[in-house]
Amino acid sequence: MRKQFRDTVLDLAGRNDKIVMILSDVSVYLFKDFKEKYPGRFFNMGICENTLISVAAGLSAQGFYPFVHTITPFITERSYEQIKLDMCYNRFGGNIVSCGASFDYAWDGASHHCFTDLAILRLLPDMEVIQPGSKKEVDILMRSQYNNGKTTYFRLSDHPHQIDIPVEFAKAVVLKDSGAKVTVMTAGPILGNVFEAVKDLDVNLVYFHTLKPIDKQVIYKFKNTEILVVHDAFGLYEAVCEVGNLSVSYHGISDEFLSCYGTLEDIRSKLGLDVKSIRNIVQKKIEKVK
Repeated sequence: MRKQFRDTVLDLAGRNDKIVMILSDVSVYLFKDFKEKYPGRFFNMGICENTLISVAAGLSAQGFYPFVHTITPFITERSYEQIKLDMCYNRFGGNIVSCGASFDYAWDGASHHCFTDLAILRLLPDMEVIQPGSKKEVDILMRSQYNNGKTTYFRLSDHPHQIDIPVEFAKAVVLKDSGAKVTVMTAGPILGNVFEAVKDLDVNLVYFHTLKPIDKQVIYKFKNTEILVVHDAFGLYEAVCEVGNLSVSYHGISDEFLSCYGTLEDIRSKLGLDVKSIRNIVQKKIEKVK
């Protein structure tokens, strides 16, 4: 997804001279072409994430369209106050683009894990929160939202799903609608595991790439079913629950830090987010509602 981010922004920058790139010693080599073509719009400011957000706000105030990019927990959890006050409160538009979603940096431990970003950022007034699951989603959603005057968060992963779906901002995608009593809802790259787990089960399947604004109309369509949110972060479950009078349960992050190390697949297995575990959870839900 990062390479698609680079390609999309490089193309947009050739069409719009108000686009600026602000980095924090992460993905600098990836954006070397941008730096060479547009040196006056490229800023690698080092590891000072709070300052990056404040600089982005200042550039936005002067009519630029900033893209701020670094590792997820550092640009979201660490910089939450700056996003809140410098950008959202002042209504300065800009694009916060992270990498290392949830457990992409599984081997670096809790300091690099990030599963609260979607939940906390969607609480900020007028913020847009996007979790693309594929390169196609990155490209389409960045092009449609980068200059809309709002603070927009794009949460990227190096482990995209491979499912080709229609993409429109703030519109969920119904991948299965069988009239089943159970509806599975998910978001982002974990769709790959979820889709494989439920492809031959009698469930409805709904996918979100936009968590704020959430597509309440689609959620409401399945209000009379048992909804199971399967997600490798916080934020989607809370957004779904904004539609009242639902029967909703959640499978994903537990109330504890993950102190183990390994690969993304290792972490997902421990959380029960591998294909086999997801399938077992969904089957139990199906049996329960019979």
